[in-house]
Amino acid sequence: MVNKKRLAETFKTLVSIDSVSREEGRVSREIRKMLEPLNPEIFIDDAGRHTGSDTGNLILRIAGTRDVPPLMLNAHMDTVEPGRGVKPRFVDGVFYSDGTTVLGADDKSALAIIIETVLSLHENNRDHGPLDLVFTICEEIGLQGAKNLDFSLISAKYGYALDTADTETIITRAPTANHFELVVYGKAAHAGAEPEKGINAIVLASRAIASLELGRIDEETTANIGVFQCEGATNIVPETARVKGEVRSHDPAKLEAVTRKILEAFDAQARTWPREQGRQDVSRVTVDLTNEFPRTRIPEEHAVVRMAKTAAARLGRELVCRRTGGGADANIFFGKGIITGVIGTGMREIHTVRENIAVDDMARTVELLTEIIGLHAHGDYRP
Repeated sequence: MVNKKRLAETFKTLVSIDSVSREEGRVSREIRKMLEPLNPEIFIDDAGRHTGSDTGNLILRIAGTRDVPPLMLNAHMDTVEPGRGVKPRFVDGVFYSDGTTVLGADDKSALAIIIETVLSLHENNRDHGPLDLVFTICEEIGLQGAKNLDFSLISAKYGYALDTADTETIITRAPTANHFELVVYGKAAHAGAEPEKGINAIVLASRAIASLELGRIDEETTANIGVFQCEGATNIVPETARVKGEVRSHDPAKLEAVTRKILEAFDAQARTWPREQGRQDVSRVTVDLTNEFPRTRIPEEHAVVRMAKTAAARLGRELVCRRTGGGADANIFFGKGIITGVIGTGMREIHTVRENIAVDDMARTVELLTEIIGLHAHGDYRP
């Protein structure tokens, strides 16, 4: 039932439209045009006002032919840089960019797959329940579209996000994450004439970082310092240093413990290092700590998992539950009570100029979604 030619053309059209984060308006309009034959209810929320985008999140409601609870399908409309002027190449069934930009398969492959799925259902008069199609903005810059989504526009309490690579897995567990921004305050002084009067903020921050365990903490937890900034001149003892990082864990208690250890390391250096130098001056650290997204943890007996696995089995495939270290819109939906499994589209080498995707992989996901929607319409898969 998959129209591979149309699927490929849809994908080619979408990736040829620039839609880097905060500039999703044109691709939103194209999606609405493509789905006109279904006569959906169309909503655009005011997330653009909060994120600085030229449009809001796009929500389309498609009426069902069966009286079952609605099902949500999600993808994001934005891409990362370099994502302007994408020129897709199609070689032996695989899409690439021309090597100067990303392709945009993350996540326009998902957009194309969802569009082909619902068009195919319509053309073939396949039964389906009500569908909430949720296309978000600004996912690539911190899930900002989902965080500012008007959830009153969504009726579904469960569904799927298409935002990973492997077409043979469903992501049922993802971590929660803390983001921190620390400013270390020392004391400025002339580095040549009187360095003794200064407290070097870079040294304070560096000593704290050197004392930390970073990277893979355990199988559930990671920590990273990603940004270290200091402005000034070489003849001035630096007064401030800015440090940004994150902690992720599938265990909220571990998340808080590792985060606390990092913050305490910086505070300890600020309090003790000046004294070690025989100084009476006071240094300090300010902390901006934010929980970026909640974890997801979907039981294997939940309808979202059972439908996906059964659908795969009916296609002669096996779908495996998997844990990831990344975050997605699904984390935000889960935190709002919408149980969201993440399934793959086949995209490869994402966020690089080598990004690529095979049409056959996209078609496999269309087939899987079609089976899931059919099971949802006719089976007893309510949570």
